[in-house]
Order: sequence, then structure tokens, then C-alpha cells
Amino acid sequence: MSDVPRDAQPTPPGGRALTDPWLYLNREISWLQFNDRVLSLAADPGTPLLERLRFLSIFATNLDEFYMVRVSGLREQVEAGVATRGSDGWTPTETLEAISKYIGPATEAHTRSFLEDVVPALEAAGIHLAEVDQLERQDREYLREYFQDQVFPVLTPLAVDPGHPFPYLSNLSLSLAVTVRDPASHRPLFARVKVPNILPRFVPLADGCTFVSLEQVMTAHLDQLFPGMEVVEAQPFRVTRDADIELAEDEADDLLVAVEQELRRRRFGAVVRLEVAASMPEHVVRLLQRELEVDDSALVVVEGPLNLGDLSSLADAIDRPELAEPPWVGTTQPRLSGSGREAVNLFDTIRQGDLLVHHPYDAFSTSVERFLAQAADDPDVLAIKQTLYRTDGDSPIVNALIHAAEQGKQVAVLVELKARFDEASNIGWARALEQAGVHVTYGLVGLKTHAKTALVVRREQGRIRRYCHIGTGNYNAKTARLYTDIGLLTCDEQITTDLTNLFNSLTGYARGTRYRRILVAPDGLREAVIELIGRVARRHSPRRKGRIVMQMNSLVDAACIRALYAASQAGVEIDLIVRGICRLRPGVPGVSETIRVRSIVGRFLEHPRAWMFQNGRERSYYIGSADLMPRNLDHRVEAVTPVDDPDLTDRLQEILDVMLADNVQAWELGSDGTWQRLAPAEGERPVATHRLLRELALRRGVEARAGGKGPWGR
Repeated sequence: MSDVPRDAQPTPPGGRALTDPWLYLNREISWLQFNDRVLSLAADPGTPLLERLRFLSIFATNLDEFYMVRVSGLREQVEAGVATRGSDGWTPTETLEAISKYIGPATEAHTRSFLEDVVPALEAAGIHLAEVDQLERQDREYLREYFQDQVFPVLTPLAVDPGHPFPYLSNLSLSLAVTVRDPASHRPLFARVKVPNILPRFVPLADGCTFVSLEQVMTAHLDQLFPGMEVVEAQPFRVTRDADIELAEDEADDLLVAVEQELRRRRFGAVVRLEVAASMPEHVVRLLQRELEVDDSALVVVEGPLNLGDLSSLADAIDRPELAEPPWVGTTQPRLSGSGREAVNLFDTIRQGDLLVHHPYDAFSTSVERFLAQAADDPDVLAIKQTLYRTDGDSPIVNALIHAAEQGKQVAVLVELKARFDEASNIGWARALEQAGVHVTYGLVGLKTHAKTALVVRREQGRIRRYCHIGTGNYNAKTARLYTDIGLLTCDEQITTDLTNLFNSLTGYARGTRYRRILVAPDGLREAVIELIGRVARRHSPRRKGRIVMQMNSLVDAACIRALYAASQAGVEIDLIVRGICRLRPGVPGVSETIRVRSIVGRFLEHPRAWMFQNGRERSYYIGSADLMPRNLDHRVEAVTPVDDPDLTDRLQEILDVMLADNVQAWELGSDGTWQRLAPAEGERPVATHRLLRELALRRGVEARAGGKGPWGR
């Protein structure tokens, strides 16, 4: 596990000023530490073997995005001469230097984990990643035919000489740098051959358990691509480009067209990383650097295979279910289970009391999807309003919205075109919805709409009643099986009125909208969170002790961190469950002695934002879409809702308590800025969050079928 470089750490403060930069950990290093926690799962022999491949893949793809967005942004700041110090005391140049020192050892650990831990484990399980020259004759003949039939037709060798300019290299593309020699002139010549991403990266042999990388198959048959030439050598390399979209939204006549244009420009972003094989000769490396305009700070030499992000496709190709996690499809909540084949009417159920759903333990298909599907079919439903940030291919949610519009209902959908790396997909959904007669808008200028909300307007016995879902996760059936998220289904009049006002502000014109129950960014969410924290601190006393528990993806905002420091100084016990970035430094005497920070990393991606504020027996709970980051609080539309029903707050508290008891998947952040993985003490019962919550979901269903109440539900 890589540590923060010692020479990159500011000197600890002599005093206790809450603005002291030492109290604020660096954002980028904290994210890299999160990626290290992902890598630890790949190195853990207790992780199922195919899942280890997937965690190696996740580490690699996470790092790709980090370069495309974070490193590229810092480089732009440095090139623009920005030398302003952040709240952590670091300039953009110092941050880039610290990243460079951190990433080298982390990348080496990643490659080493694959080659020294996972590959031998695969071999022991009878799965082989072979070199071409290690194969028997019949296998080499099989690969020769595969190359001729499947690979050769899609390859395009691109020469580089005075008559052939250096070719364009697409973002994240894997290529071979090929040197050939002309027998007539004996001159060495250079060419680039792209490793096609439309073919499997790992080619299976006839036995189904031996795989050869596609670049090795290509290298072994380059003589067919350069007939009459002597192939001298070939090494893989890969480029990563700046992929962050910058839009002048206030100058755009049509936001959809503007985003499409920016997507085209993204293809030609500056190269921010050049990965080369360690075997690549120096003169070829320098040629690539010169042609791609890459300096040494962006050069990464890899002692092993490039682009291990493709290992997820290898895991998918290995048909060995016993080497993977058992599938989990989620359970249907007892209150949503109908008799026989008859599905319950969700509107009747919600009128009887609010519902809390916790994915993937509660199935997305029998809760949120069913809510919108029934709304689309129900003749009493007059209108549906929905936000879409990221959704999946062949989305049941989008299909339900289209069906509702075809049934004559008023359907208004806000599609966030600027959801990073989902822009093209969302453009497609926006057009499909518009063609079906849905009213589609793209949100507010200068803001991303990140709120996870759906509102259904229904006529009931001569009056109008509204129902809604407010959640922490996207309306995406695929990620709902992989991410943990929480959602509230309610017909509370104040909450649905607030949501109506929010949708009106998103689709129309509104200023100074006031909300009675929900908290909305950028209209005062930061101030509301700081007030909630401050109220616990002010009310804290020996008789009414204060406690705060907050789960989130990232804790970055300096003002919110200062509020938590102040609450700790007042004596409030604070537990923070932060999956990714955490800039708060816990356990500092006189500042954060009562603050504990942990991260849960495991089979599912922890994605909820759930907060609990307590004084004595009085507790308040909130869930929503917002992390405590400046981008969420200032530059996104977010919605956070209170949860009041005692049954539901009991369930929320149970979820938080399970994570706070975890001694298997949990990591704790120390005051020195490093993370340590927890393990059960001798004689202590192991508690793994994802396993225990699955068991509780199953038990809830069993008890309900037996006629009992079951945990957390009527």
C-alpha cells in the first residue's frame, strides 16, 4: 500500500486553528488511497478468483479516469500559471508532483499483484495465460488461422515517414509500435498498428481454459501484415487523453448540439499519459514522446501487460461459476410482495406508509422499476416527472416513460447531458424520449442535475395526490445490482409539494424557491448541513449527548469539515463512513479527537448518502444524492429528503450500525493520513457489511412469510 510521500506532507501545525492547511488532506492523494483499497481486494486470497480479476480491472479503469479528468485539469492549471494554494496548502504543481511520486509505486503494486498473485492462482485453478512461443504446434496453428480469419481483415498498418504523417491515436487505445527493416535499403522503418478493441482482448484456445492476449497473437503474425519486410521488433503502448468537457453553456443556442460538438473535440484532447512496455527501446520511446508532445512527467513505463482494465472481459469469458461470487438478485420487500402472481399496487402500499428500499438487497425491479411501470399503466395517473443522470442500455425506466407518453400522460424528463462519460448515451435517450412525445429538458445553465427524483401525479376520488421517489442512486437497473443505494417512496404532501416546486424550477423559470422539507443544492444545502451539525454541537450536554453518523462517497468541502471539527471540539461523537475521498483528518488532539473515519470496500460499491443527527433520544435522518463536495454543493442540483417513519429510521440505523461494526471490509483513517484495514480480534465475531446485509434481507423475507413483522418493515 503506497503512502503519501514524506516530502509532500506539510508540517503539522503548532496551534489548533481550524483553517490550518495541515488539517485538510489532499484530495487527489486521498482518491489514490481509495484506489489502493480497491487493489487490496485483488491481492486478498480470500476474494474469489474471478472477482480478483475484476478488482484489478476496476483499479486500472479508475486510474484511467483519474488521468483523463483530474490530472488533465491540474496540468491545465499549471500551464495557465495558476499557483494558488488550496485549503490543504498545496499548489497545482505540488499536487502533480505528489501524484507522480504516489502513482509509480501504486502502478507497480498493481502489475505485481496480477503477475505474482493472480496469475499463479489462475494456473492453480487450471486457467492459463500463455505466451505464443510456449504453445504446442496445434495451438499455434489454431492462432494462425484465427489471425487470418478474424484479426488480419480489421488491421490497418500505418507507416510513419515523410510521406505518412504520424497517425491519430484515439483515447485509451492500445497499439503496437512496430519496427521493420527494408531488405533492399536496410533502413529501419516505423509503423503503428492498433490493437482492435472490437475483438476479444484475450483469445481463448480450443480447450476453453487457455488464453493468449490479442497483442501477442498480432505480434506473432506481423510478417503477414508487412510482407517482404523484416520485422525487427514490436512493443505495445497506450495513450490517455484529456477527456473533460468544457462548455460555454450560456453561449450555446442548443445544449444538445453543443455537447455533441464537445464530444467530437474530446477525441483530440491533449495526451496526459503515455504508457510504454519496459522492453521498448529508448529511441522508439523518444519518437512517441516527440510525435505525441509528451514530456517525461507523463511517461509511464510498465513492467508487465498494458491495459489491465480489460481483465474484466477475461473474467467474463471464464465459465467457472465456483470461482466467482454467487449471484445476488435482491429480495422483494414483504410489503411489495403480492399473493400469487398478482403484484401489489404500489400506490395503495405507499398510502399506508412510506417505503425505504436498499439496493441491491431490495430488488430494484420490484420496487423503483415497478413504481414507474405501474404509473405508466395506471389510467388514474395524469403526469410523471423524472430526472435521469445515468441510465442503462434498454432501460426499463426509459421504456416506462415512453409507454406513459404513448398512453397520453404528461411526461416531463430532465436528461442531464453533461453526465461525464455518459454524454453520448444520454443524447440518445433524450432523442428517443422526444420522439415519443416526452417533454425533455436539459437542466439549468451552469449546473448539472444530479438529483435522483421521480414524481407521479394521480387523480384519486376527485382530488390530486402525488407520489415520489427520492434516492441516492441513478435510475439504472445494471448499477442497482452492483451499487448499494437507498431510496424513499412516499406520498407525504410537504415532500411531494417541494418536489413539484423543484421540477418547476428545473423546467421553467424560478428564483428564490423555498422548500419546506427537502434540502436542495445549490440553494442552501451547504448551509443546511452546517446548521444540522452545529445544532447537534449546541445542544450537546452530559444529559443530551450529541452524536453524528454520516455515510457518503466523498468528504471534500472545507466549510463542512470545519463544522465537523467544531462539533468534535464541543464533544460530539462523530462517525463518518466515507467510501472514497476524505480530506478530514481524524483523531487530532483538540480538533477531531471524537471523530472516527472508516471506509467500506467490498463486493458492492458503497454509494448511499445517509446522515443521522442525534441529541439524547432525539434523532433526525436524511438521505439524498449529494456528497459533501464543492461540486455537489455549488455546481449541481441535488435533493436530500428527511426520513421520519420510525420503522424506516430503524432500518437506516441498522444499516449504519452494521457498517460501523464491520471488521472485515472496513478500513480506518488515522490522524497521519494513512488507512489501515481492520481484522477481527482474537475471539471476535467477523462482521462483513455486504454479507450481513444480504443475510438480513433474506431473514426479513422468511419472517414475513411466516407471519411475523420481520426487521424494518410493517
